Amino acid sequence: MAITARQAALIHDSFAEIAPESDLIAAIFYDRLFEIAPQMRPYFRDDMTEQRVKFMATLSMLLNSLSNLDIVLPAAGKLARRHVNYGVMPEHYPIVGQALLWTIQRTLGLKWTSDIAGAWTEAYGMLSGHMIAEAYGRQAPAD
Repeated sequence: MAITARQAALIHDSFAEIAPESDLIAAIFYDRLFEIAPQMRPYFRDDMTEQRVKFMATLSMLLNSLSNLDIVLPAAGKLARRHVNYGVMPEHYPIVGQALLWTIQRTLGLKWTSDIAGAWTEAYGMLSGHMIAEAYGRQAPAD
């Protein structure tokens, strides 16, 4: 599964629109994640400052490499295998995706379109499916 060049461009452009507010974006994301899945809060330290920086740096790297799957897929797989050691389970991926898409939609506001939503959904599905397969040797759980 791969995203199209147009989808990669939509993701890149929409992320570039909000990236200058990276700390705010990360704070909104984690607030939303812990709101919809409070059981995930213990996976993180109390001080989320460093985690927010790491999250945005990793997200930026993955998104900016979407047009080159030879770079993004090995990096995503390595990230997924590392997350197994933190206790991340396959069923966490859809929850994270929900919080991420909600965050992007809220921060883009009126610039969020159905094409952008489709591109982000497709990209997250591709990356999370690959990450689950790499970390656990199986396909992503159905939503």
